[in-house]
Amino acid sequence: MAESDDRDRTESPTPKRVEDARRRGQVPRSRDLGAAAVTLAGGFGLYSLGGVMGGRLMELMRGGLQLSGAQSMSETAMVRALVTELARAAQVVAPLLGLLVAAAILAPLAIGGWNFSAEALVPQWGRLDPVSGLQRVFSLRGFVELSKALARFLVVALVSYVLLHHQFREFTSLSMEPLRPAMAHALSLAGSALIVLGGALGAIAAVDAPLALWQHTRSLRMSRQEIREESRDAEGSPESRNRIRRSQQEMARRRMMAAVPKADVVITNPTHYAVALRYDEARMQAPVVVAKGADLVALRIREIASEHGVPLLEAPPLARALHGTCELGDEIPSRLYAVVAQVLTYVYQLRAARRTGAPLPAVPSLDVPDPPLV
Repeated sequence: MAESDDRDRTESPTPKRVEDARRRGQVPRSRDLGAAAVTLAGGFGLYSLGGVMGGRLMELMRGGLQLSGAQSMSETAMVRALVTELARAAQVVAPLLGLLVAAAILAPLAIGGWNFSAEALVPQWGRLDPVSGLQRVFSLRGFVELSKALARFLVVALVSYVLLHHQFREFTSLSMEPLRPAMAHALSLAGSALIVLGGALGAIAAVDAPLALWQHTRSLRMSRQEIREESRDAEGSPESRNRIRRSQQEMARRRMMAAVPKADVVITNPTHYAVALRYDEARMQAPVVVAKGADLVALRIREIASEHGVPLLEAPPLARALHGTCELGDEIPSRLYAVVAQVLTYVYQLRAARRTGAPLPAVPSLDVPDPPLV
């Protein structure tokens, strides 16, 4: 069953799945990269700082052993001297320890980035199950880890043998040198040896880091069904989406209907389409469509316009042109400026006539230009 699930997981993980894995503490990590970084940092630190550190540590040892008889018989003086010498020794080795700590922290961040997960701190008692432990040992991942461990051992053993064989004379001649130069030389040899070993571990890490990234991505792969379920969970069920969409459409329709009483004119088809226009010369460059609709929506626009005294003008070509080319809040297209100007002029004359009791103006004969060819 598990093998079937693995075969079905052929899709790359989604950003949500990757983020969920990071929250659980699942990020790509390469032990070999960390080991190589720490070894190289220690090697370069010893090689460059070994002479100074060796000399200062020798002086600390010499000074610590030069105690008077009274000091050696006093417990307080001995403890105080021990604490003082330990603090001085910590100051001497602090640069090297700082390099090691920095390498140990920064190396894992190179491929997985910084990540803190409280869930990873929770004990997982399932890992104590011997059956599942044996399954992990004899799995493909266990075989890969065993192969990596054997390769690491063989590389380190071979490099160590070659290194010791090459520097054997220098190591054995340390006893013939004075103490201070011998300490500096020994630390320098140790540093160079660690640099070589770190380079060998770095070669292993150059293979292990991409492998860790590949294994991490492979472990997060998803099936198409899982992607569909995640998308459904994120967006909600189709029923919920439809309900939300209907609510949004209803709210938009209410806002549109609320704008009809403020319109200057409603142009009709006469029954299929209705488009309400509004023009404020002080704030608008051209008339704006504040409401539009077809069939039942058009009927409701006409009813609201009649209730609030908004003029209705029957102009089928213009109504179709405005309904097909304009969205709510859009200015009318420039090719309709002239014909809409005629409509607004008629509306202003109609208002003036109603206000003064003068004869009503004649309905203008509108010539709607054809849309430009694309």
